[in-house]
Amino acid sequence: MKNFLILGGGTAGTMVANKMAQKLDPREWRIQLVDKDENHYYQPGFLFIPFGLYKPEDVIRPKKNLVNKKVEIIFADIESIEAEANKVHLRGKEMAIPYDILVVATGCEIRPDQTEGMMTGGWRENIHDFYTHEGASALADHLANWEGGQLVLNVTEMPIKCPVAPLEFLFMADWFFSERGMRHKVDLVLATPLSGAFTKPLASAKLGELLESKGVQVAADFNIGEVDSSKQEIRSWDERDIPYDLLITIPTNMGSKAIERSGMGDELNFVPTHKNTLQSRDWENVWVIGDASDVPASKAGSVAHFMLDVLVENIERQIKGQPPKPNFDGHANCFIETGYERGVLIDFNYDVEPLPGKYPLPGVGPFTLLKESTANHLGKMSFKWLYWNILLPGRPMPVSNQMSLLGKVN
Repeated sequence: MKNFLILGGGTAGTMVANKMAQKLDPREWRIQLVDKDENHYYQPGFLFIPFGLYKPEDVIRPKKNLVNKKVEIIFADIESIEAEANKVHLRGKEMAIPYDILVVATGCEIRPDQTEGMMTGGWRENIHDFYTHEGASALADHLANWEGGQLVLNVTEMPIKCPVAPLEFLFMADWFFSERGMRHKVDLVLATPLSGAFTKPLASAKLGELLESKGVQVAADFNIGEVDSSKQEIRSWDERDIPYDLLITIPTNMGSKAIERSGMGDELNFVPTHKNTLQSRDWENVWVIGDASDVPASKAGSVAHFMLDVLVENIERQIKGQPPKPNFDGHANCFIETGYERGVLIDFNYDVEPLPGKYPLPGVGPFTLLKESTANHLGKMSFKWLYWNILLPGRPMPVSNQMSLLGKVN
């Protein structure tokens, strides 16, 4: 019997496991999924925990309840991948797991240890993240009693998981402090290594205008060199200082340490991947999906979903002895919560930046691109149900995995 092995049981790995359970003959293929954590986290929900809109327990479900019964789940740490020998070593396990086809879905993680001074004073006191369940929960406790001051949100370096989340946090903070009657006591600052609010010019301009309208200061081209917790300042490599009373950090995002131990990644532990086929650049029977890859697409859940069908089809083609199709176009779309029960939607790919218009139906929507609307907020909030009930089980979505220009205004 052949072995189909998936490393990582987050969004991408769970979707692959459920989709391949529908595709592979169990008399010929064993499907195994390896992950160290028995809990699955709805990561888009981390944004809402600090502001009291979700409780920490609202975003957790047991992984075993989310994966097709045909899939064998192994809860263990990945020690290393021996790609030349087609096997994976697990920490504390004597026997390695062999594979015929491997899918790497190990995601990425925050690495605050990569910034000097980040963790030597103030960590989880007046220096917080919200990209982890623990961080978002601790920040909720801090904000519940915070009396105001300068709140600085700093993006350490790109790429990061969900590149719009830092903006969403600031939009939500503006709303949160206004609702509590203390917005006048809070200065909001975005310190970003980008030259503007976002990576794409048109969207950056629109989102920058929105930040300005909400009184958020933007310190662009700010490449952090260190955190000086004794002075409560962050310092850039070109020696600019920004003081903070509360620092919200988006630390360096890196791929799994198992990828580093395996010698399979780049300097940030992301796996070199053909950007259109999703096949590893170095091993034909290794495929990469989601945040674990180095493809120049957003590291967001929507991207993993749009990758899914391309990946599955190409794996099926490989099993049949056929070459992969270069059908992934870098498609991403993101609902951006802007507070006050409104939101913005962007839709783009490798070659086309976010454009205004209607989505998904031309002229109808119901969602509006690059413009605030209540419908976009409702879309953001309904995504949680879609995530648990449609995306993770691998059920078809009513939108194409490839971006369309229909409904968009050039």
